[in-house]
Amino acid sequence: MGNGDSTAQTDLSNGEGSPQPTSFPPVDNQGAVPANKNIEFVLDIPLQVTVQIGSTRMLIRELLQLGQGSVIELNKLAGEPMEVLVNNKLVARGEVVVVNEKFGIRLTDVVSPNQRIQQLG
Repeated sequence: MGNGDSTAQTDLSNGEGSPQPTSFPPVDNQGAVPANKNIEFVLDIPLQVTVQIGSTRMLIRELLQLGQGSVIELNKLAGEPMEVLVNNKLVARGEVVVVNEKFGIRLTDVVSPNQRIQQLG
C-alpha cells in the first residue's frame, strides 16, 4: 500500500478465511399479518385516562395548612372546558356531566390525530 494505491488489505489473523457476502431470503407478503390484524394486538393495552379540571402551585407551608373544608383556587375559570389526557398527553377537551349519579365528561373538542402524533415526539 502507498502512493495512491486504493487496494485494501484485510488482516484475517483469526483463521476464519476470507469474508463472504451475506445473502438474505427474498421478501414477500406471504405469511405477513394484514394491517387490521396488527392493530388488534394493541387494542387491549391499558392506558391511563385523566380529566384535569385545573391546577395550581402551592408552597409546602400552604399545603401543610390544608384541612377539611379548605378551598384550593385553580387556574381555570368556571365554565372552561376540562382537559382529557391519555398517558399525560392532551387528546380532547370537554364539559362535565352527571350520568347515573357519577361524573362524566362530554367531549366538545378532540385533538386531531396529527397533533396527537406530534405530542409523542
